[in-house]
Amino acid sequence: MLDALRRGATGWVAKIFLGLLIVSFAIWGVADVFTGYNEGALARVGKKEITSDEFQRALQLEIDLLARQLGRRPTLEQARAFGIDQRVLSRLIGSAAVDAHAEQLRLSITDEAVAEAIRNDPSFQNPDGTFNRMMVENVARQLGLSEYGFLTLRRGEEIRQQLTDAITAGVRAPDALVEALHKYRNEARTIEHFTIDPNVAITLPEPDPAKLREVYEANKERFMTPEYRKLAIINLNIDEVKKRIPITEEELAAAYEHDKARYEVPERRRVLQLAFENRQDAEQAAAAIAQGKSFEEIAKERGIAEEDYTLGLLARRDMIDPAVAEAAFSLENGAVSGVIDGRFSTVIVKVTEIQPGKQMSLDEVRDQVRDRLAQDKASTELNRLYDEIDGRRFAGKPLKEIAQELGLPFLEIEATDRAGKAPDGSTALDVPDAQRILNAAFQGQVGFEGDAVELADGGYAWVDVISVTEARQRSFEEAEADVTALWREQEMRRRLSELGSKLAERAGQGESMEALAKEVGGKLETARNVKRLGGAPGLPDGAVGQAFILPEGGTGSAETRDGKSRVVFKVTEIIPAPPATPEELSQLRTELNRQLESDILTGYLTALQDRLGVSINEAAYRRAVGIASDQQ
Repeated sequence: MLDALRRGATGWVAKIFLGLLIVSFAIWGVADVFTGYNEGALARVGKKEITSDEFQRALQLEIDLLARQLGRRPTLEQARAFGIDQRVLSRLIGSAAVDAHAEQLRLSITDEAVAEAIRNDPSFQNPDGTFNRMMVENVARQLGLSEYGFLTLRRGEEIRQQLTDAITAGVRAPDALVEALHKYRNEARTIEHFTIDPNVAITLPEPDPAKLREVYEANKERFMTPEYRKLAIINLNIDEVKKRIPITEEELAAAYEHDKARYEVPERRRVLQLAFENRQDAEQAAAAIAQGKSFEEIAKERGIAEEDYTLGLLARRDMIDPAVAEAAFSLENGAVSGVIDGRFSTVIVKVTEIQPGKQMSLDEVRDQVRDRLAQDKASTELNRLYDEIDGRRFAGKPLKEIAQELGLPFLEIEATDRAGKAPDGSTALDVPDAQRILNAAFQGQVGFEGDAVELADGGYAWVDVISVTEARQRSFEEAEADVTALWREQEMRRRLSELGSKLAERAGQGESMEALAKEVGGKLETARNVKRLGGAPGLPDGAVGQAFILPEGGTGSAETRDGKSRVVFKVTEIIPAPPATPEELSQLRTELNRQLESDILTGYLTALQDRLGVSINEAAYRRAVGIASDQQ
């Protein structure tokens, strides 16, 4: 447990607060404190401009936050898939609209008020509530701002906040709405249900040829062959570039000596730690240990489980408290420390295992050293190869010939569809960033040289379209197996729906749900205390939704989540919502108030933007988010 906490404290958990703080400024934009409108506006709100630089800066801040949440940095393409670019632009447009309105109203705020707001912001305070100037400087540095720039940024934020606070002042959800939401969420049902086993309940006949023809004609678009393309590809990823870079033994030895500390395995110790509320308790425990009581016995007496006092196998640098680290790495194996006044609490530690450190030899880390050297040289080599390839393409040479001359990896794909599948269903292109390469290939044309495709690792791929086999309609005879499969799927679904309705009707007329379940190979189950928003195992959302419309004793059926069967159910009990506690009502009111405030602000921003007028430079926007001019 403490291992996980320690990892969190030294990783994103320790940094997320700052990350959230920084990204909060992206909501309102940072244009006010940056100059440089040379590239023109990406968007205009009335007379206010949003530049490409401003948008990209805010976008990168948002991507930084997502990277902390995911544990890896998403590409720009992945960020677009999350809708981050649209969200950032929407926020900046909203910011500009509010700024314009504030100017019309001649709103302002004094320097003293801005400074006071910063001092009173919990984001910039120590745990004891005192102001921490270093936190302000850190945030300003992360944003690339001077102190004046940060104050200007905060001034704009304070003015916007004053205006929006005034607009939402006095918003309060009515008592009746709060009560209604409580009842809606907490009313419950007891539901009996079973799932039909299609293999037991339904036997499909052989399909009628005329019916198959009917299905074929009604679904012709599903029986098309895709467009296939024959491609020539030079795929020059960074790993391939690194393989081409010669590294001498002398270079390896010199690099190893220069970075020798990098290849040290530090001493590690398995550390146990007991924390105490005060020094007196710690001294009593230390005295008991000195008199023969074990560390583990002390922990047991205090009700502390082993996983809660085990810090794990740590290097000195892994320990965030210097005093505790110093004590732990001064002990013999098996020894217990005295009382330690740590940064966060008073503790006693014990060491149960010591793994000595060692200096790894060049032979042990040869591959790592070579890889680092090659990585350092890869950019230069990649640029050289890029120019070589482009020069030969300009001279009219095909990719295959260029690859042979330069000794580069070459792929010739006989036929692939947009998804990278060959006509036989196998994978036609199996390389990293295959879809990115295919997207470029299906935007190109035979005989035209497209731009190099930038790969996720910083490398490039060049693609030529050799030939195109157009999509075509498959004949009934070609598609008969697929047509038959579609008929079976549709017919099974239709029959299951009819059977489910009949079984629900019979249950509603008083037949035993147990008997009906056995009849169709199902097993009767009972879901208790089912709420509208909670769901229940074995019950699809459609069944839960119906159950809250039906009266007690009502029956129905719904398709299973996988679409392969039906659930038949009966509402056996309606359980009214219990009276809400004051705490629950307070939480619901807060939630509803926030939603109402959000709705009011959304309406306000929409009205402002309509009044001021919003225009977006589509070309500048596409460049800013990395969309090629011919990409849809």
